[in-house]
Amino acid sequence: MMKKYLNLFDFNQKVDYKIEILSGLTVALALVPEAIAFAMIAGLSPLTGLYAAFMMGLVTSILGGRPGMISGATGAVAVVIVALAVSHGPEYVFATVVLAGLIQVAAGLLRLGKLMRLVPHPVIFGFVNGLAIIIFLSQLEQFKDSSGDWLTGQALYILLGLVVFTMLIIWGLPKLTKAIPASLAAILAVFGIVVGFGIDTKTVGDIASIQGGFPPFHIPIVPINLETLTLIFPYAAIMAGVGLIESLLTLNIVDEITETRGRGNKEAVAQGIANILSGFFSGMGGCAMIGQSLINISNGARARLSGIVAAVVLLIFVMFGSGLIERLPMAALTGLMIMVAIGTFEWASFRTINRMPKSDIFVMVVVTLVTVLLHNLALAVIIGVIIAALVFAWDNAKRIRARKSIDEDGVKHYEIYGPLFFGSVSIFNEKFDVLNDPPEVIIDFRESRVVDMSAIEALNKITERYHKAGKKIHLRHLSRDCQKLLNNAAEIIDVNVLEDPRYKVLVDKV
Repeated sequence: MMKKYLNLFDFNQKVDYKIEILSGLTVALALVPEAIAFAMIAGLSPLTGLYAAFMMGLVTSILGGRPGMISGATGAVAVVIVALAVSHGPEYVFATVVLAGLIQVAAGLLRLGKLMRLVPHPVIFGFVNGLAIIIFLSQLEQFKDSSGDWLTGQALYILLGLVVFTMLIIWGLPKLTKAIPASLAAILAVFGIVVGFGIDTKTVGDIASIQGGFPPFHIPIVPINLETLTLIFPYAAIMAGVGLIESLLTLNIVDEITETRGRGNKEAVAQGIANILSGFFSGMGGCAMIGQSLINISNGARARLSGIVAAVVLLIFVMFGSGLIERLPMAALTGLMIMVAIGTFEWASFRTINRMPKSDIFVMVVVTLVTVLLHNLALAVIIGVIIAALVFAWDNAKRIRARKSIDEDGVKHYEIYGPLFFGSVSIFNEKFDVLNDPPEVIIDFRESRVVDMSAIEALNKITERYHKAGKKIHLRHLSRDCQKLLNNAAEIIDVNVLEDPRYKVLVDKV
């Protein structure tokens, strides 16, 4: 029974405990400033972000569909809920997070995770590149003082030196040894230098205090009525969509790096459960974090243990280690996140740009720009998918062709090639010469398919034109699904009636 339980949650895989624990510790350190920053962006207290990072990370690590992927409080979610937090306060935010979680659970149970198959590779390239740029640009805030002015003089040189030193360790240490994650070694080295030499530089404590207790269970204090639902539902729906898109795209990226396959629908359910619990335990909610996930994966972590350790250690920091963690130099974490941005960016997209279709390049650039300029990951992906779909429709619309011939009996044959759908209807209609065609015409669909209602209407009109001209027309080799579509359409549109009362058009059987 225990073995069956372990199989269910993928705990029976081979685990390198040292790597998992050390990587989890590194991720926990990287989560602290991110969670604080995103909570402040959302207009909430720092602990709200830290509690969300703990709950999201713990639940998705245990129940999620992608071992090794890290979830927590994210900027994408913060941007969605900031208006609600400012106008109605944290209680409405907690209620929204719970409702968003319920929506995500429903999406997972309905197996909507497979919709990620519709996201083309150029969209993923644009998403990843845009996210890498956002991660990099967000680190520039550390080069400003408390009044928002850029650092100058000694303060700037110290920060730059420590950041570069961190990056050099992360880049160079794996070439010498992999006994300890390079990112953890870099953080500890910079921490030791700053404390040992008494260097005055920005620390985590300069952003906000992280001291707190265990996340308190708290039922959101909001009126339970239709007015409240009407208010929070739009925010919850957007939050759920943004969270699922970012989580499932991150899952796909981790899949490519590890050459394994995660389970999108299971991850959607886990994200939903995590958000529900986050809302009830005073958290702002969240989703998968590509930066922290890549830190974890680059450290060699592949199992659920690293995510569990990261969440538990983060809570330990909040409850018992706040004094120590608040002394952590921001330079170390800034250098780490800059290296994450460099590693996240798809440099291969530059190498293949001359070999990619111009439409794919356009999609990639648009998604990147929308991601960077609007910080709206869901909107960027949706726009990219729409553009890619329109380009695909346009390309297929141009592929419809008609081979024309007249047999020994004087019957004219139109052999149609390519799909007949809304985009190709206009070109399809131009292929026929109704007035000059012989008395009998055959349109052969062996190499074509009738796809949608626009195509059915086009067939109706062309048969009607031949009927008015006093000529006989046959539609041949329609596939079974096309015949079913025509039969169903007879109840919706006035399909021209010729000789076959079942399909309302004549279908020769050969």
